[in-house]
Amino acid sequence: MEANLILASASPRRRELLTLLRLPFDVTQADVDEDPRRGETPATVVVRLSEAKARAAGRVLGRTLGTASGPVVIACDTIVALEDNILGKPRDAGDATAMLRRLRGRRHAVHSAITLLDAATGRSRTDLVSTHIAMRPYSDAEVAAYVASGDPLDKAGAYAIQNASFHPVAEYRGCYANVVGLPLCHLARSLRTWEIEPLAGLPVRCQAHTGQTCPVFQAILGREK
Repeated sequence: MEANLILASASPRRRELLTLLRLPFDVTQADVDEDPRRGETPATVVVRLSEAKARAAGRVLGRTLGTASGPVVIACDTIVALEDNILGKPRDAGDATAMLRRLRGRRHAVHSAITLLDAATGRSRTDLVSTHIAMRPYSDAEVAAYVASGDPLDKAGAYAIQNASFHPVAEYRGCYANVVGLPLCHLARSLRTWEIEPLAGLPVRCQAHTGQTCPVFQAILGREK
């Protein structure tokens, strides 16, 4: 089934990853309050925010299009959770330094929620994806150089797994693209439940793009190569 896809995100990393589906899409931005609520777990927060972003984008598109048949909104939210503590985007360089020192040599989880929303009918679907990360014991000097580069300042947890000069991660278990910002195979599986079929060969394209050998795509997508 052909679909008009709208990515509800300003993230260039998500836009870049979404192109690997080889499906046409447009981009809009959904502004929501991302502060956690009292008593929320990391998984609860990320699901709520993904759904809120999808609804916000759907409202904007509904006003813009004014048609009975609307696009399918793709919204995603990603957080870093150290035990039960949520590490969002750092406020400044000092906050980024503190986050990276807290994560150093420790294990944590990266949770993403992906929400599909039919902007015309309000039908929605949300999937939660978790990747488990072990950070390497990088030095204070490495942290200082990385923070000075500015790269951590728009990243949850103050790091990019794909940063080649800092390479903060010692090992991971689960979906690599999830940590970058968009778990593609999980998204493809969700789209298929709505009879929207990405171009064949997504795992090959994703692995070529990330430079990683994916250990999980067959469990997610079945026999696709």
